[in-house]
Amino acid sequence: MKTDNMVFATAAAPRAASPAPEAVPGARAFARPARQKLSSKIVTALLGFLALALIAIGLTLFLSWQLEGSAGAINDTGSLRMRSYRLSLLLSDPASPQGAAAAELEAIGRTLVQLERGDPQRPLFLPPRAEIQREFNQISQSWRGAMRPAAEALLARPDTAQAAWPAFRQMTEQFVVRVDGLVRMIEHDSEHRTFWLRASQMVLLGMAICGTVSIIYLLFMLIVEPVTRLHEGMQRMTDEDFEVRLAVESEDEFGQLALGFNAMADRLQELYGNLEERVRSKTAALEEQNRELALLFDSAAFLQRPEPLEVLCEGFMERISAYFEADGGSVRVLDADRGNVHMVVHHGLSAELVESEHCLKVGDCLCGEAVEKKITVVHDLRKMDRAKNLKCHREGFVTVSIFQVRAHEQHLGVFNLHFRKAKVFSKHEEALLETLGQLLGIAVENLRLAAREREMAISEERNLVAQGLHDSIAQGLNFLNLQVQMLDASMQEERYEEVSEIVPALRAGVQESYEDVRELLLNFRSRLMKDDLIGSLQTTIDKFQRQTGIAAELSADVDGAPFPREQQLQLLFIVQEALSNIRKHALASRVEVRLEDKKDFRLTIRDNGVGFDEATLLAKKDTHVGLNIMRERAQRVEATFDVSSVPGQGTTVTLQLGQAQRRAA
Repeated sequence: MKTDNMVFATAAAPRAASPAPEAVPGARAFARPARQKLSSKIVTALLGFLALALIAIGLTLFLSWQLEGSAGAINDTGSLRMRSYRLSLLLSDPASPQGAAAAELEAIGRTLVQLERGDPQRPLFLPPRAEIQREFNQISQSWRGAMRPAAEALLARPDTAQAAWPAFRQMTEQFVVRVDGLVRMIEHDSEHRTFWLRASQMVLLGMAICGTVSIIYLLFMLIVEPVTRLHEGMQRMTDEDFEVRLAVESEDEFGQLALGFNAMADRLQELYGNLEERVRSKTAALEEQNRELALLFDSAAFLQRPEPLEVLCEGFMERISAYFEADGGSVRVLDADRGNVHMVVHHGLSAELVESEHCLKVGDCLCGEAVEKKITVVHDLRKMDRAKNLKCHREGFVTVSIFQVRAHEQHLGVFNLHFRKAKVFSKHEEALLETLGQLLGIAVENLRLAAREREMAISEERNLVAQGLHDSIAQGLNFLNLQVQMLDASMQEERYEEVSEIVPALRAGVQESYEDVRELLLNFRSRLMKDDLIGSLQTTIDKFQRQTGIAAELSADVDGAPFPREQQLQLLFIVQEALSNIRKHALASRVEVRLEDKKDFRLTIRDNGVGFDEATLLAKKDTHVGLNIMRERAQRVEATFDVSSVPGQGTTVTLQLGQAQRRAA
């Protein structure tokens, strides 16, 4: 294949011939009619060659059919000569049977009729030439007008056959001569038709050769050459030659492919030319996103630390100021009860500005207005009236932004960013700063919740301490007060024998109160040893055994998940309170503490003391502070608490925590 047949466009020329990438949809719009054009070309050419071939084949078949008919006519016409001579011989011989002559007479008549009518099935017919038809008509008229009547006359009068036969013979000779001339005319016509048959066969052969060559050329022009051009263009495109273009030479499918190829080449050339710029742009976008994610992650991690409010706000302001390159900023917390906005931390602001705006009323200045409206605001101070004499304007700031600090739909304050150069925030940057404001709001709210939780814990512990003091020291002091009054009365009345009885009781009461105070102090100072509940319980039981002389034993079967520290402390306090009650009231000689920690948790404290009547205990449940303290501590860990006792058989305290209620550490 020559390269001249592959038409490529270079950088300039094809730009005018091929459409821009925007024209490709239009090219697709007429793609369907274009496919019909290409198919029409191919189908029209093939149908044309088929029509010519059918015509040539039909002509050949027609000539062959006519030649077969002419051959049949030659045979039947030639048989007239033989039958004429046989008829003449039969009529000349008186001894011949009349039936044979009559049969020949009828056979000649049938042959003439058959030649006149023709027989397409044999085939048999005379050529349609006028001279042949005239000659045949003359022969038929000669037969019907002369020979047949003469032959019938001879058959009717056999006695005159000898005299009339010479005339009939002469007539037969003339008839045969005319038939022989007709045969030669038919043979000449057959020769002519044979020539045309051979000629048509040669034409058919030539058409076959020319048709094959033409179809090959047509397929080459319509399919092979465009496909080759397209393949060459794709190969050059593969070699990163984006200057290649295909010439659009038709409006068929390959024309559409050329248009699409050129549009693709334009697009690839544009993309390849801008590839480095796109890569830089995408890289910059990814770096910016990474910076945003790093800021969000760093801020979220920092704000989760248990730091004071000022430290959290200071770290928050440092991070966002560095990210947005702000020249100043501040974080302000809302005091909704008094309608004030207090500045917690500041950066890049003068002492005068900080002093004047340390505490703003809601609605005052730019920040107060933003707090009142609870919206994000970015002020361009260049567009504001200088007559307002804004402090930020005097400080040299050009842009002042106010973003809200929120937590769970609760408005907690605002934070500001000040810029000495004009700053315009994109929607994405505003969304980022609003997200950071929510993170700061959640951190502030968590600090407040933690403070409230600590207050509640302290309040509850103080309540338990008060109950413990009331149950032990207050009752002991009340007893000592009564004894002192009795001592005073005895001294005044000089009943010294009563004094000798009261003084030991006072000494015992003071000692008991001292022990109660010491026990309370020890209990309040109890701490878990490295979150080891078993070790802390063992230490408490050992101390109880040393101080009271009561045998105490701890058995533990632990296989469950560890408890949080708060729950472990409550369990330890419950055991301490139970041991304290045993020391004061049980008069026991043995104590057993059993811990079963599987899926469910069960704590049992059993003694062999004097026990008590449960009905009496129920009647005094509101005044029995020790049991109430243990029950309240059990409720804190969502456990069930039960006390069972029989007089003279000891007491059992049971605490049980189901798997659904326990919390993992």
